[in-house]
Amino acid sequence: MTTLSFEDDGVDVVYEGTEFWMEKDLIEQATQKDYQNVTDHEVLQLVEPNPALSGEPRRIGDIVD
Repeated sequence: MTTLSFEDDGVDVVYEGTEFWMEKDLIEQATQKDYQNVTDHEVLQLVEPNPALSGEPRRIGDIVD
């Protein structure tokens, strides 16, 4: 299971027992979008090869506000 904790300047990720930090700039470069407009589903797809996506995607801007 992957856990994502969103902050204003990046995402704290726990993937397969390994915790790491994804910087806001890295996420923007990978998605070619403004950080606030990236969705939780898009971040999960950057971390996991074939994630099981469920529910509606949520914008980071809506999560951290």
